[in-house]
Amino acid sequence: MLHVITANQIRCFLFVTWFGVLLFQAEPLLLITEYSAFAILGVVGAIFANATGAGGGVIFVPFFNQLGFDSNSTVATSFAIQCCGMTAGAITWWAFYRKQHIDDKHWHEISKILKLTVPFSVLGIWLAQLFQAARGGIGEAEQLHAGFGVFSIGLAIALFASIPLLKKQSFSSDLARFDCYALTIIAFIGGIITAYLSIGVGELVAIYLIIRKFSITFSIAVAVILSAFSVWSAIIYHGFFSVDVYWPVVLFAGAGAIIGGILAKQVVLYFSATNLKIFFASWVLFLGFSALPY
Repeated sequence: MLHVITANQIRCFLFVTWFGVLLFQAEPLLLITEYSAFAILGVVGAIFANATGAGGGVIFVPFFNQLGFDSNSTVATSFAIQCCGMTAGAITWWAFYRKQHIDDKHWHEISKILKLTVPFSVLGIWLAQLFQAARGGIGEAEQLHAGFGVFSIGLAIALFASIPLLKKQSFSSDLARFDCYALTIIAFIGGIITAYLSIGVGELVAIYLIIRKFSITFSIAVAVILSAFSVWSAIIYHGFFSVDVYWPVVLFAGAGAIIGGILAKQVVLYFSATNLKIFFASWVLFLGFSALPY
């Protein structure tokens, strides 16, 4: 029971902190009037992110592109929002594991996988951000659009290809030595991709685990927790060095993301994994094609 209380206390702390930040703004009522609609974006993005293992950048990046954000502000703001939503989702998934699956053999590798992937994801992100700092930013918006489009299409294809695997009744419970090496490499490459697109590492690790026949809920939980650590490591650069985060948007989209992160687990448990993946893969494919330059 302790872990549930702790999770609830952390969620309450997040909301109290958000409310305190809002009250300390110069014109809180004006901010609410101009930016409160972004809370809906945060809820939707976080539900997708935490219910599928894909980062919220799948929603945020194309939306901010349509608003005319430059590539640096798009990625930085996406990271900041995900720090809220992925943290709430990670806490929710970890509490779910501790409450219902701590003795489940299909979940007992969760800590080991996170120990293998989190450090290499962070390393990939930081190395990519050092390169970004050296060249003065992420790059042109057109390059970001094209990269996002290609990555999203590839992700959608991989998701469609993984759907037949969800119908298997028997799941893997142990990592092979090959899996340990593969996960570190995937996490490192995924971290580099994430630094440029604000999505990547969670999706790649989730797809790999599904292909290796681990359960869908386990794979999503791992991806969400990994993504939470990854976005927090990424926001250090954007929050303190690049200073590209558009904080008024984050204030409200982040609050919505916390709600979405808490609700996402229920979405996964309510819908079948197959239907959830089909819907999500179709949406990602649409976003991928719409982002490509024509």
